[in-house]
Amino acid sequence: MELVEIDWRAPLEAFDGLALVLLGTAWDYQDHPEEFLARLEALQGRGIQVCNRPEIVRWNADKGYLRELEEAGATIVPTAYYMDADAGDVGAAMDMFDTPSVVVKRRIGAGGLDQFRFAADAMPEPDWRMGHRCMIQPFLPSVTEEGEYTFLFIDGAFSHGVLKRAAEGEYRIQSLYGGYETGYTPSADDLTTAQAVVAALPLPAPLYCRIDMARLPSGELALMEAEMIEPYLYPEQGPELGEKVADAILKRLGSDKNG
Repeated sequence: MELVEIDWRAPLEAFDGLALVLLGTAWDYQDHPEEFLARLEALQGRGIQVCNRPEIVRWNADKGYLRELEEAGATIVPTAYYMDADAGDVGAAMDMFDTPSVVVKRRIGAGGLDQFRFAADAMPEPDWRMGHRCMIQPFLPSVTEEGEYTFLFIDGAFSHGVLKRAAEGEYRIQSLYGGYETGYTPSADDLTTAQAVVAALPLPAPLYCRIDMARLPSGELALMEAEMIEPYLYPEQGPELGEKVADAILKRLGSDKNG
């Protein structure tokens, strides 16, 4: 089995002869979602397996999927959804969630980019607009006090856990903002909560899935995002990850029924 790296915008002919395409660091897909999805569907139409499958990527691209998972019984961070948001929406969300601080995120976005945190004493300017489909969530103090928990699943089975911490004075946990990670062995209750999210997915088990969660004031973990497009899988904290992914790929190469 040979591994080659190809830009997703390369001519379709560049992919000829490949049995499977594994999405990697397509970090600009959020600004070109339809073009990206069309390319994945075109590859699948040429008989190439795509992991994760285009229908999974399409469902997962807009974080409005959180509403569907909540309706299926998963515990999520309370969320309000908007086609766009302005300063009035930020204030209304604070009232709705009864919180002094909220985070505004793009519904199609990645890496914490174009994300805003507002507080009662640091509100947006009156003419502020998000400019994208977005969602507003209450800021959870546990993100800075305790960290954000990540659960990695391969073929629906738990692989390993990661605790992600923000740098001093920051709330975003991405390394771009000084965040860092450590290994994490979840309690039985926390793992069960994450597994319930995977079980609620309205799709066959994806090859890889990253469940990001934070703790509510009640003590229960709540889903922040379920990443199935091209998430970083933290191999440093999961030394057996490579073998697990390879086994999952080989399983798919032996069958065209898995996603």
